[in-house]
Amino acid sequence: MTSVLTGCTLMDLAQDCEGTDARAEELAALPILDSRPDAATVAEGFEEVDAGCWSDSGDVTVYAERTYAFPGTRADVAAHYRTAARQDGWRPDPDAASSTLSFVKKTMNVRIIFLTTELLAEEGHGSRPDLTTGAGYSISVDSYA
Repeated sequence: MTSVLTGCTLMDLAQDCEGTDARAEELAALPILDSRPDAATVAEGFEEVDAGCWSDSGDVTVYAERTYAFPGTRADVAAHYRTAARQDGWRPDPDAASSTLSFVKKTMNVRIIFLTTELLAEEGHGSRPDLTTGAGYSISVDSYA
């Protein structure tokens, strides 16, 4: 009954991401995802770039994400990415909140998200002292498909 009323079925939602694999691979290969401050390491269990697509209310977004453990400070991470992003042609996102570390390039966005115990628990990763001590963070790139 619901699909008749909304004109949408589960099959329609699954097909929204159809044909986006190549774009997700392009995002996963962007150099900014491999850029990291000295002493930052790829977090255990996050060795591969997480890339894919998600669909919400008709908007289809392709993404790629890496997660790093870093023993330094958030300020160190921010300074690194401000420099690395600028050198790679990214510019600060004028629409981002001042507390957000976000950059834009063409139709893509880069965001640095500092990890907390709460955020890791929400995402099903449990307690990860390596990611909540110092400045554990994720760097993600996304773009509308």
